[in-house]
Amino acid sequence: MDILYFAWVRERIGLPRERVDSTAATVAELVEELRGREERYAVAFSDLSALRVAVDQELTDFDAPLAGAREVAFFPPMTGG
Repeated sequence: MDILYFAWVRERIGLPRERVDSTAATVAELVEELRGREERYAVAFSDLSALRVAVDQELTDFDAPLAGAREVAFFPPMTGG
C-alpha cells in the first residue's frame, strides 16, 4: 500500500510517500510496524493524539481496518484561519 506523509510528519520522516508491504490489520498496527523501522518513524509517531489518518482518502480512526486499503495518509489536524 502507499503511505503518504504531510506537513511536519513528512519533515520528520524525510519522505512525502513510500510503498509499504504490511501484514497490519489496522492503522494502529501499521503505525507500530513503522515505529519499529527507524528512530525517525518513532519520533514522527510518538504522539498519535497530534495526528490524523485517512484510509483511501477517507478520514478515520487508528483502529480502522486496513483490509483492501490502497492508501494511508498521516497528517496533523487541520486548522482554519
